[in-house]
Amino acid sequence: MLRSVAGKYRLPVIHFLYRMVQNHGISEELGQEVFLRVYRSRATYEPTAKFTTWLFRIATHLALNLLRDGKNEKGQERLDDDTGASPSRDVPDRRPSVEYTLVRQARMDEVRRAVAALPDKQRVAVLMHKYEEMEYSQIAGVLNCSESAVKSLLFRAYESLRPRMAHMA
Repeated sequence: MLRSVAGKYRLPVIHFLYRMVQNHGISEELGQEVFLRVYRSRATYEPTAKFTTWLFRIATHLALNLLRDGKNEKGQERLDDDTGASPSRDVPDRRPSVEYTLVRQARMDEVRRAVAALPDKQRVAVLMHKYEEMEYSQIAGVLNCSESAVKSLLFRAYESLRPRMAHMA
């Protein structure tokens, strides 16, 4: 059962964690820890809430604890990382131009920095709402607050982001 759960939710959890900690290696490690905690706590899971709410609550707490404790080493990269190496192909390259890719990447980085600068609860709410497409009730369950509090968090977050992103419109 856990294998099927991990298979279904692994990528969404790791993507969420990456958006929180901005480091692929750390997000992978945190993802493993999330599923380890799910396995250890499986007997205490109360099916009154959606499973994804419980799962993302665990992921959120782990990411916030890591950020709070300052253990995130997102500025460090491994020199022996060979994940970019791939075999060459003899087919035409239909990828976007280098200029397009650079502009898009710069915009994405700017959005990531703006979201990362939000207070923790606002950042978590935005990530769950926009990237994970979770409903207000699910976000409220993860953050242990009311739906109106989630709406308020999102409103304040988007109001904060609007002036920083106005030039992109």
